[in-house]
Amino acid sequence: MNERRIALMRILDSRKKYTARELAERFGVSVRTIQRDLDYLQQTGLPLYTETGPHGGYRALPNRLLPPLHLARDEAFGLFLMLQLLETIPDVPFGSVREHLSEQYYAELPQDVRDSIDQLKDHISFRMLPTHADSPYTSLILEAAMNRRRVNMLYRSVTGDKWTKVYPVGLYFEHGYWYMPAHSRDRIILYRSDRVITMTILEDTLSSLPTLQEWLASEDCRKGISAKIRFTPFGARLAESDPIFQNVSRHEWQGHIPAEEFTYVSRHLLKYGPEAEVIYPKELRIRVKQLLQDSLNPYLKDDEADDERKET
Repeated sequence: MNERRIALMRILDSRKKYTARELAERFGVSVRTIQRDLDYLQQTGLPLYTETGPHGGYRALPNRLLPPLHLARDEAFGLFLMLQLLETIPDVPFGSVREHLSEQYYAELPQDVRDSIDQLKDHISFRMLPTHADSPYTSLILEAAMNRRRVNMLYRSVTGDKWTKVYPVGLYFEHGYWYMPAHSRDRIILYRSDRVITMTILEDTLSSLPTLQEWLASEDCRKGISAKIRFTPFGARLAESDPIFQNVSRHEWQGHIPAEEFTYVSRHLLKYGPEAEVIYPKELRIRVKQLLQDSLNPYLKDDEADDERKET
């Protein structure tokens, strides 16, 4: 593709209408040459819309192709490393870009660059937490969030499948799953996108809806209860990669935990076993103790059965 056609693609990408004569005068070529350029761009995938009449012209449709990338060798390496990372994340919104880059853009690279990229793939790997939960509505969720639109969805909750209407704030990927914070009944509720059974975008909008970044940066207004957890040296090392307890100082974590999060935090602490101990509050300590006891009960039954066998 020559420079004129690249420039022509960028001009049409502005969504303004141009007549063939206006474009010809702009580039200093004949109308026939511009028409050949437009035919070429359409053949390469640029969706052009033509309006006839005195106020007609050419413009690109919304789902148009953007100008091609012009990258240096190291930039091409970086692009394909990012692509490799994306391939480990399931159901990336607008994920068709992965196939386009791997097949079309890659095929247009010089052979020596392709050989280097192939070699690079043998020396790097991204180990992500595997998940088998499909999230087919990530693109739709992101589209709704960007336009502050309401969605109607059938959601699989603990109590069963329910229809609900919410305003998605955005999406974030964590621990192998896509999470969707959404505005519902004057508060933000967190949903798992793989639990969305079906979804449609509605016409309703909410201009005051925060962006995902605004929501993540906002302070938790819930009143927290003062808490202290003591870790062993090994437990403190484990906590370094824990988003909840990573700020451990001298083998102790101190902070505030909302009472409604006690169930989640107590179960989260189970993975530490003897490497963590709740000092206070008492309620959280009791919850962890009860969960540990419940985990031990099935094994105590085995001991009781062994004792019965010995007696007989």
